[in-house]
Amino acid sequence: MSNTQQAGAVVVHGGAGAPLDHEDGCVLAARRALAQLQANGDALDAAIAAVTAMEDDGRFNAGSGSALCLDGATIEMDASIMDTRGRLGAVACVRDVKNPVLLARAIADTPHVLLAGEGAERFARSLGMARSAPVSEHQRAQHRQIMSELAGSVPLMPGIDNRLFERFWNYKTPIQLPKSAACDTVGAVVRGPDGHFAVACSTGGSAPSLLGRVGDSPIIGSGFFAGPHGAVAASGIGEHIMRHLLARTVYGWIEDGMPLQKALERGLDLFDKEVNVGLIAVSRQEAGALCHHGMPQAKMTQR
Repeated sequence: MSNTQQAGAVVVHGGAGAPLDHEDGCVLAARRALAQLQANGDALDAAIAAVTAMEDDGRFNAGSGSALCLDGATIEMDASIMDTRGRLGAVACVRDVKNPVLLARAIADTPHVLLAGEGAERFARSLGMARSAPVSEHQRAQHRQIMSELAGSVPLMPGIDNRLFERFWNYKTPIQLPKSAACDTVGAVVRGPDGHFAVACSTGGSAPSLLGRVGDSPIIGSGFFAGPHGAVAASGIGEHIMRHLLARTVYGWIEDGMPLQKALERGLDLFDKEVNVGLIAVSRQEAGALCHHGMPQAKMTQR
């Protein structure tokens, strides 16, 4: 890893398909990241600062804004972190943690890389991490909209029959079917002034989804990847993203010398246009973001 001084850069996103009027939250997150980068120059700390800000926002599908599962009561969250200093951690299906990205960072200091479910929550409690905030009316309204749409004929996930969720229902309560599916994540990629790279992601999960579903966000190489040539984060429907190991695939093109924007375009070209996918990335010289159908985002560099 080069120690040559260069301009630090931050790119954050608020989720593929998330409302563009949430972009102010991305701008705030990017500013938090730049402030952290200015304070200690650590790319990972900066990426985590950005994602924590979006987890606390309440509008994004992460942290305090996470989507309710189909039972209308359960929340299952995933998060991940990775940098070029060897730090790698992820958490899956955690239910009662205010900031899953901070838990992912703590896991990076354990003998493991990924913790899930009850074990992850017990670890969070042992560290004294804050519990989740009460479910908000915003979350309940989103759930009502999804349940209403699930009863219709338009697929909430491209290529998936809505009736399959009823067929494979695995919640304790019976299904009760009476707008839009939540598949977005939040993420940040950072290039530090010392040439190190980092990525952090967090999601409140996909809606609709079966209980225990894990998407791409905590899967290394799928939703996130960082290496000596850059960092990449993906957003969208994880079941599609994971089949392409999207973040690692795009990183590989950047590593081979492909211009960053071309690598992002090629990544999106792997998917049908109806599949909403977004990407953000930083390389040694570039930074950018791209999405099929719009994605709140912010990009900032150190002056």
